[in-house]
Amino acid sequence: MTDLVLHVLLLAALAATAIIFHEVAHGYAALALGDETALRAGRLSLNPIRHVDRVGTLLLPGALILGQLLTVGRVLFMFGWAKPVPVDMRNFRMPRQMMALVALAGPAMNFALAFLAAHAFRFSGLPDGAADAIRLFIQFNLVLGLFNLVPVPPLDGGRIIVGILPLRLAVLWARAEPFGIVAVLVLIAVPPLLRQAGIAFDPLGAVLGPVLDWAYSGILWLAGVRDAAT
Repeated sequence: MTDLVLHVLLLAALAATAIIFHEVAHGYAALALGDETALRAGRLSLNPIRHVDRVGTLLLPGALILGQLLTVGRVLFMFGWAKPVPVDMRNFRMPRQMMALVALAGPAMNFALAFLAAHAFRFSGLPDGAADAIRLFIQFNLVLGLFNLVPVPPLDGGRIIVGILPLRLAVLWARAEPFGIVAVLVLIAVPPLLRQAGIAFDPLGAVLGPVLDWAYSGILWLAGVRDAAT
């Protein structure tokens, strides 16, 4: 039981670090482009408390972990979110395009963190526990970055698409955000449940899985690491 608690705490700490840096990157990108909303709200901070969302950070992940441990004995999937960093695109000279850059900053930060963490494998004699934690941290960042690039609002990829499309199409795409939220929840929560019933249905995993493997290998290659198998 103690090992399980420690494992869950490690996962939570690694995931929280990836998520917090992701959100702070949005805020600093907005600040660089002329919007001080996140700065004035005190959100350009690595203090986890400033980024906690009661539902997305505490209640939902806690309920998912507890429910899965009580029913199937292990954690099959996880979903949650930090409190979004506030951005007022009215402060941008080119609102849609600059908001797309702000959205891109989050995934870019995750890829940068994965790249930096991969350099740790260049040191010989890493304890197994440390090596496992580094692999998990790299994977968390790659998953968070790649998932957020899915071009569905309200994900970062959806906001990037809004900044790229012609105005009329961009407006239509932005209006799809309520449906996008539902679609994201379905794509994350339903496949693990169906898997328990013997039904293989995971379109998001089928697309992101191979991309994640390629990205992991690519990050190690860029960091000059040859042997750090998952």
